[in-house]
Amino acid sequence: MSTLTPAAPQNFGPARSTSPTALNTGRTPRRRGKARMDPTRNNTAAGIAAWLLALLFAVPVLWMILTSFHSETDAATNPPSIAANLTLDAYREFFGETSGVSPWPSLINSATASILSTVLVLLLAFPAAYALSIRPVKKWTDVMFFFLSTKMMPVVAAILPLYLFARTVGALDNIWFLILMYTSMNLPIAVWMMRSFLAEVPEEMLEAAQIDGANLLLILRKIIAPVAMPGIAATALICFIFSWNELLLARVLTGVVAGTAPVFLTGFVSGQGLFLAQVCAAAVVISLPVLFAGFAAQDKLVQGLSLGAVK
Repeated sequence: MSTLTPAAPQNFGPARSTSPTALNTGRTPRRRGKARMDPTRNNTAAGIAAWLLALLFAVPVLWMILTSFHSETDAATNPPSIAANLTLDAYREFFGETSGVSPWPSLINSATASILSTVLVLLLAFPAAYALSIRPVKKWTDVMFFFLSTKMMPVVAAILPLYLFARTVGALDNIWFLILMYTSMNLPIAVWMMRSFLAEVPEEMLEAAQIDGANLLLILRKIIAPVAMPGIAATALICFIFSWNELLLARVLTGVVAGTAPVFLTGFVSGQGLFLAQVCAAAVVISLPVLFAGFAAQDKLVQGLSLGAVK
């Protein structure tokens, strides 16, 4: 005989869950995880850290300025005397009121060498960067590595051959030979910087200019140069600073006629007597052109560095 199995009860309505999580209690479920940090607090902490770092770098400069207004006796005290009487004796000594030695020839030599070498660097680096970025030549990476390799050898390793060459050709104590040295010193850095700036120029602008019949010189002068002007300004400022602050080449290759401002500054360092206030005064005066150039091109410098760093 067959056994009848009772049918399972059928559920004609929606299934109800009896789990506690499905019960509506009227409360919003609490999210688990880490709480979000306040972005305002992070910005404040970053701002405080930036101000402390800026103050750390500014303290030596402020101390140099303060020392330049002290007498030699007060400047040489240990510990230093902050509340000492202020005087302009160090600046009078720098400008030659007591010694009779004027700093203006050295300052003019530094300005001439720095400005002319920077102009030559820009004239040579601009087409080179164009050939390496917008219209890249074959094996352009090898060319860039060659430019970089020229900065790997320290200057002191090449100073003796340069001195012998300058003596042979009669270029010692010659401002034009120093300009040539500064140009060759800054050219690799300028090419590297200019290439990154010119790589940001849209190719559509160049193609449109070529369709309109513009030649290469017109494209470089009217299209590329205005777009890359922040990068050009940043490159020019850095080359000017490097040339203005250079000491080793100027110390070895120049003398009385073509001596630069850093060489003139080292003349205050003596093994006899006190010279700290005079050196600080000379450093302040020699630093002013670089500071003025930096403040004048501050917006261009920031735009140029951002243009070369952000893709």
